[in-house]
Amino acid sequence: MNKVFESEHLIRFQDCDPFNHLNNARYIDYFMNAREDHLEKYLNFRIYEEAAKTGRSWVVTQNQIAYFRPANLMEKVVIDSTLVQLGKKHIVVELNMWNAVKSQRKSILWVRFTHYDLSLQKSAEHSESLNRQFSPYVNNEITASNFEDRLKELAR
Repeated sequence: MNKVFESEHLIRFQDCDPFNHLNNARYIDYFMNAREDHLEKYLNFRIYEEAAKTGRSWVVTQNQIAYFRPANLMEKVVIDSTLVQLGKKHIVVELNMWNAVKSQRKSILWVRFTHYDLSLQKSAEHSESLNRQFSPYVNNEITASNFEDRLKELAR
């Protein structure tokens, strides 16, 4: 079972700084859009439909990002995403941006999402249904328990 999902993206002019590099803040936009696309494409999971149906969704409670190489104007990049942790009330997703042939990592992001009840305005446990749906996709090959340790793993 494939636990790493990926898609291609083109770095656009409006997202770049004066050096024709993807603006640091825009990396997160590219990553979040890619993850949303991955959930729909690979798992047929639409987060907005789920929120409308159940009254629950996820909110970002932490982003940790490291930049390695610039993504350049009009460059094709590959973004992959994988589920690192599935807790009672949270998930952690790792996203990587690569050059088109995946030989150079440009950036890595860990996002902690907290499951949230929209009507009660507070965190909520994942349902059994969500646990069943997502637990097969937890990527046990990533053994680091935190972002700093993951960066050390990648440096080796």
